[in-house]
Amino acid sequence: MTSPAAATRRTPLGSRRPEWAGRNYVLLTAATIVTNLGTHGALIATTWAVFEAEGDAGDVGLVAMARFLPLVLFLLIGGAVADRVPRHRVMVAANALNCVSQAVFAALVLAGEARIWQMMVLTALCGTGQAFFNPAAEGMLLSSVSGEQASRAFAVYRMAMHSATIGGAALGGALVAFVGPGWVLLIDAVAFAVAAGLRAFLDVSGIPERAPGGGLFADLREGWHEFVGRPWLWSIVAQFSVVVGLIGAVESVYGPLVARADLGGARPWGLALAAYGVGTLAGAVLMARWRPRRMLFVGTLCVFPIALPSAALAVPLDAVGLATAMFVSGVAIEVFGVSWMTALHQEIPEEKLSRVSAYDWFGSTALLPLTTALAGPAESAFGRSEALWGAAALMVLVTALVLVVPDVRNLTRRPHTKEIPGPAPVPAPVPGPAHVPAPASASGSGSASADPEGTVRRNG
Repeated sequence: MTSPAAATRRTPLGSRRPEWAGRNYVLLTAATIVTNLGTHGALIATTWAVFEAEGDAGDVGLVAMARFLPLVLFLLIGGAVADRVPRHRVMVAANALNCVSQAVFAALVLAGEARIWQMMVLTALCGTGQAFFNPAAEGMLLSSVSGEQASRAFAVYRMAMHSATIGGAALGGALVAFVGPGWVLLIDAVAFAVAAGLRAFLDVSGIPERAPGGGLFADLREGWHEFVGRPWLWSIVAQFSVVVGLIGAVESVYGPLVARADLGGARPWGLALAAYGVGTLAGAVLMARWRPRRMLFVGTLCVFPIALPSAALAVPLDAVGLATAMFVSGVAIEVFGVSWMTALHQEIPEEKLSRVSAYDWFGSTALLPLTTALAGPAESAFGRSEALWGAAALMVLVTALVLVVPDVRNLTRRPHTKEIPGPAPVPAPVPGPAHVPAPASASGSGSASADPEGTVRRNG
């Protein structure tokens, strides 16, 4: 493993990139921009494809559940695999699976032959790809920056990610309205193909291979002990299990339904999502300059405004009011997201981060299949407005409860010594665990986005 200074010496003369923006960081950022442009339009297109197939709120929830269920089921395995297989290979394979499934989905919609069960199968394949992609991608991101510049690097990465989210959501909503969901799904398939090509060029030569361990289940046990031994970690993941589940129901089911019934269709909802993206971009700009000392305390306080979009839809506010609520929510969650990524980078041993990240993703997304599947029945039982007010109240409650945990209030930023990995200084392989850090998912983000692909609102 080389030092940041060595990494700087490898930067070509005349390069205008900052010293922490190495080759892998640039490739990861570029690939994330491409996939976010496609994915956030495809999320809107999927909902309207269900409507075109004469589906109702329950069908929208079932299709969303089909994506989230395999994501939850395979995340832990994906985290362990990411510690054993070169991470860029896992990422490329996952992107290829997403490309094929979205291309088939697009073909069925364009031909007018898409059925609800087919949509569920294809979105389930996307969720499976994301389960393997997310832990590997997060490990690659954190291993591409130096510790002392981590906050700024994460913030700049998320600026790029959210800029693409803004464009993807706005463009997706417009294209669904003008040319239909099938073409938007096809664009998403092409975006995954381009991103896979970029990620194939990631350099993992400087990341030492892990010594043979006790097997997959031993790795999972080791990650579990690391996870449960940190109260700030498991308590925030438990909080986001509820928050993300509710956001999934609101954004996958209730948001499009309110937009269609009260706001005029896909375009206002796409603009509301774009406003959220603008907010996350503004939050990323803020976090590139602001380094709060009690990062988790400040970040958790900023989770409260996530309830605003649910309340806005419950009223419902007009398109401008909804967009304003989404913007404020985006700013707030980005403060949390960068703070969360920085805390993980600081506190979790690098060789365990992919597995810890997998438990984070698993916990944070565990309720998504249930909440999205129950969104339609909850609307029928209680009414849409009542269900949305209940979601907002629960988000506020669980966020208040997590502030009771002392470590959440008191964890402070300290100087970092983690280094940027690069080509090994000697030809012999370095023994020991792999360098697998990850910006885990209870973050804001989204996503995100970093998956950004496939992450709900945690990573933006």
